[in-house]
Amino acid sequence: MNPANLSTKRRWIAELARTKPGTVLFSLHHVIDLEWMKAAYRLTRKDGATGIDGATAADYKANLVANLTDLLDRIKSGRYKAPPVRRTYIPKADGTQRPLGIPTFEDKVAQRAIAMVLEAVYEQDFLSCSYGFRPKRSAHEALRQIYGATTMRRQHWVLDVDIRKYFDSIPHDQLRAILDQRVTDGVIRRMIDKWLKAGVLEDGLLRFATEGTPQGGVISPLLSNIFLHVVLDRWFEDEVRPRMAGDATLVRFADDFVMTFETHHDAKRVLEVLGKRLGRYGLTLHPDKTRFIDFRPGAALPARWSPSRTGVGQTATGPCSSSTPSCLRSCEVTMPTTASRGTSGNWTSIASRSQRHGGSGWSGERAQSGSHGHASTRSSHAIPFPAPRSSIATQPRAKLSREEPDARNLHVRVCEG
Repeated sequence: MNPANLSTKRRWIAELARTKPGTVLFSLHHVIDLEWMKAAYRLTRKDGATGIDGATAADYKANLVANLTDLLDRIKSGRYKAPPVRRTYIPKADGTQRPLGIPTFEDKVAQRAIAMVLEAVYEQDFLSCSYGFRPKRSAHEALRQIYGATTMRRQHWVLDVDIRKYFDSIPHDQLRAILDQRVTDGVIRRMIDKWLKAGVLEDGLLRFATEGTPQGGVISPLLSNIFLHVVLDRWFEDEVRPRMAGDATLVRFADDFVMTFETHHDAKRVLEVLGKRLGRYGLTLHPDKTRFIDFRPGAALPARWSPSRTGVGQTATGPCSSSTPSCLRSCEVTMPTTASRGTSGNWTSIASRSQRHGGSGWSGERAQSGSHGHASTRSSHAIPFPAPRSSIATQPRAKLSREEPDARNLHVRVCEG
């Protein structure tokens, strides 16, 4: 395998997408050859759970070149049949279980090959607010962005947003329509359709659905990013921010995202229309986990920023509380100082999301780039940090007339803490 040839192909796709923004790309599959398939095999995890056929990476490697050659031929000719994913469950922090769909090893390799093409295209389109499951981006970078927004840029009004069962709710027809705007290559789109229609095997029963991309697949995180890029990221950048009275920031890691605002009025306006915007695309805000938070200085809870035990940066310390944003609820979240260049610690809703599924979750299919920093030279005194006051949002009863953030104000019940 010649890494230079593979890199040249990726650069060609990226340059094509970069120089033709918004243009539909209809001929991309010719870059997928045996060399490309070998790279896809190399990037696929070898220690993951097996699919419905029970075949392991070692089984596939025993006749690797022949297997990859046959797989390539089936992909190009349209004879490839995507097998159903095997349903399994892993525990969530709240005591419930997260459903996963485990593909066969060969299907993982096929997904990786197609994802490599799509990634080269969409990395030119994705906005800087998106951090989850992207090359050279991490949850710690997302945390640094939120830290800067809520402190340096004084955006103290925070929407901590959760989409109910996001990966199970993506409508297939809406996803296809969004893909139509950028990639119509027949081979690539045919493969994506096969995965969407493959079904889920659980307890001997095969179930099919018209919505959802099962967590556990290699291509699922990328498809989810493509969907929310249009549904949320571009909408926030093109429609929301220009209408705000003050500054506003969106930080998203996969389906977890935080919006910060400079003014209370702006935050209320966006919260009022956000549910309707997501509803147009088959998505629903989680009523219990979506919160409107007052993060101004002077709140009652005695949290603060103090030096990290590792000496790398600063750590948010203080009592954990349900009124604290989920992105900051962990009691050890380290932020960089001026002299440092790295982070350590964890982040309940975002940072730990990229770590906690390790063995069988889809997050484990994508290695996140870490950052390594130098020891901080900042003095050891504690820095006051604004703890939040909780605001519990209630859904508006009247129908909204439009999505734009100049709709009616949302009524909220504020719990001073």
